[in-house]
Amino acid sequence: MLSFVPFLVLIALITCCVAVFGNATLDGASQVSLLVASAVSVLVGHFSKRLTWEDLEREVSAKISSCAPAIIILLLIGAIGGTWMVSGIVPTMIYYGMQILRPEIFLVSSSLLCALVSLMIGSSWTTVATIGVALMGIGKAHGFDDGWIAGSIITGAYFGDKLSPLSDTTVLASSVSGTPLFTHIRYMLFTTVPTFCVSLTVFLVAGFTMNVSGHANVAEFMDGLEHTFVITPWLLVVPVLTGIMIARRWPSMVVLFLAILLAAVVGLLVQPELVRQIAGISGEPGLSGLYKGMMQVCYGSTNIETGVPMLNDLVQTSGMGGMMPTIWLIICAQTFGGALTATGQLQDLMRLVLRAARGTASLVASTVGTALFCNIALADQYLSIMLSSQMFKDTYQKRGYEPRLLSRSCEDGATVTSVLVPWNTCGLTQSTVLGVATLTYLPYCFFNFLSPITSVLVAAIGWKIHRK
Repeated sequence: MLSFVPFLVLIALITCCVAVFGNATLDGASQVSLLVASAVSVLVGHFSKRLTWEDLEREVSAKISSCAPAIIILLLIGAIGGTWMVSGIVPTMIYYGMQILRPEIFLVSSSLLCALVSLMIGSSWTTVATIGVALMGIGKAHGFDDGWIAGSIITGAYFGDKLSPLSDTTVLASSVSGTPLFTHIRYMLFTTVPTFCVSLTVFLVAGFTMNVSGHANVAEFMDGLEHTFVITPWLLVVPVLTGIMIARRWPSMVVLFLAILLAAVVGLLVQPELVRQIAGISGEPGLSGLYKGMMQVCYGSTNIETGVPMLNDLVQTSGMGGMMPTIWLIICAQTFGGALTATGQLQDLMRLVLRAARGTASLVASTVGTALFCNIALADQYLSIMLSSQMFKDTYQKRGYEPRLLSRSCEDGATVTSVLVPWNTCGLTQSTVLGVATLTYLPYCFFNFLSPITSVLVAAIGWKIHRK
């Protein structure tokens, strides 16, 4: 029973942090809570299992070292988010994507547009907080209920986030399970795409059966993009080339680095004045301004004035610096995982869970259920992914399952369900940003609550599940 003490302490601390800090929990409070829980784990292990300090240091170092590739990729993701935005690639995709919005297909278009944006920038939070806010206003003008609008936005945002190679949760799930990033993404297609298609079908039928009329004021949003960026279809060459590199299965670090380089060159050629504006020397000729501006885009935050407040939030980027809270959280979580492993407490908990995991379906169901439980108990999707992966990794290996099955199960249980928990950091953020209560939009987030079910069903059928 002592093995439960560190978890109980962590749950209590995270609960207090969410109550006190709200959406700012990830700024440091969660990290401190993890370190305190790690200390409790070491204390319990020392008195109950005679743990030596050398064993602890060795296990924690091994856990942190295993995440070194993920940390590098996260830094590259921060840079690509800035370069793709400032170069006009993402604004161009948003600009053309918004032209498909009509009342009858608004719900399905909202999901597709959010999926596209989230897939390109790798962040469901940014998608919801920017284009999602705009779509809420458009949907209300059409006469849709808040729950339907928010459900379609969140469905698309989390679909794109889950499949994006730029997503920190996608990178995290693949890294901690030992699965190559693009192998993980391709394997998720077997559960993610069918579930998303079912969700789109529901939104399409709802859009044609509901009595809505009128057209929202999208012109202001599109004008802001046109006056701030050079919008041209030629900018889409960069994501096309990136897709080709992904299809050819190049290493993820190489793909991300080349995508940054391509976007930076395009930004210097197509948006030179915008780059100089970011550097603070707008209007002055010379290469120094371009160099300074593009470096800031890669490593720091950018604030571009478009004349439209919602659009300002959309085009704002944080660069590599914006990835530091996530990296900090990974290091602290790996410290907690290392302490649990070194003391044997994780193994004790695993034995209780694995008693019910006999076959493939029950093992996947246990993984998905554990991830969902962590979302509810720990109130954070990152912790849910890391802890559920650490708990089941050895079991999947011993039973001969490929690590991609573990990484997919963790994402199906943790990433998409986090937004459905009112006190989870994701649920808190999205309900606050959209102005819709979590329990109001929950029934309409079909993709999010169907994904864990689909994951278990696919495992039960045995589709594309192989043993070594």
